Amino acid sequence: MHGILVIDKPQGITSHTVVQRVRHACKVKRVGHAGTLDPLATGLLIIGIGKCTRLIEYLVSSEKSYRATFVLGKVTDSQDITGEVVGEGCAAHITADMIHQTCAAFVGDIEQVPPMFSALKQNGVPLYRLARKGVEVERQKRQINISRLAVEHIEDDQVTIRVDCSKGTYIRTLCHDIGQQLGCGACMTSLRRIRSGCFDESMAISMDALADGDFQLLSATAALQTMVNLKVTANGRDRLLHGIPPLVGDIADESSLEDAEQAAFYFEDKLLAIASYDPEHKFDERGDFKLVKVFPEGI
Repeated sequence: MHGILVIDKPQGITSHTVVQRVRHACKVKRVGHAGTLDPLATGLLIIGIGKCTRLIEYLVSSEKSYRATFVLGKVTDSQDITGEVVGEGCAAHITADMIHQTCAAFVGDIEQVPPMFSALKQNGVPLYRLARKGVEVERQKRQINISRLAVEHIEDDQVTIRVDCSKGTYIRTLCHDIGQQLGCGACMTSLRRIRSGCFDESMAISMDALADGDFQLLSATAALQTMVNLKVTANGRDRLLHGIPPLVGDIADESSLEDAEQAAFYFEDKLLAIASYDPEHKFDERGDFKLVKVFPEGI
């Protein structure tokens, strides 16, 4: 069994738990997810099953969208409501205009320090394990991109935002940093992933539907919608079966090559390979492409 599942993760369980339940429902050991959601968070969790686990890196790299709510005047060690309160500030003077202006300043390429309560590793040890022991280590700033940050609702000290961002963005850290910029502090109280690349929440199935077997796997094509698709001839298929890059003449529509910095190769709707165009044979003199991934039997 090979394919993609879009799960609507409920609050209170880990992403690993979702993976375990997918393994049980699909009776497949090889299962992975594209982008961890903390137990507090809900929403889209993209699951790769079987050979489609090899496509997860393309799913992880896509832009994601979130809806988050944070409370002003409270700072926690985990930067969300599940953590221990380590600071409080007065938010009575914070106006809607101040919130809108501050949020607008976070749009674009910005630097973010990953939180201690994260799965990032320091000398092989996840940071969250160190954080639970009260140990804090220096973390390197990471550049991320916020393409959109819209304030959707403000009620008393609660602010709800919609965020479109690059991979590697920590939304609870964003909420924390907004609070720091406002001068009163803030921590995230809820988070929902509403989009991941070409997938949105309307495509997601519930955990109940998964348990009942009420679902259909999406094909590998669904994971590669943003990639140029090239159909190969029978000769191209035979070359790929032996791990040999195809020739330009093995591509059914050569006009698509100019857009194919990296492309997915298909034969009769089955994905056979992912490769980059290399007409000058810089990497492999046997063909006109550099193979990145090969699926000889197709998926």
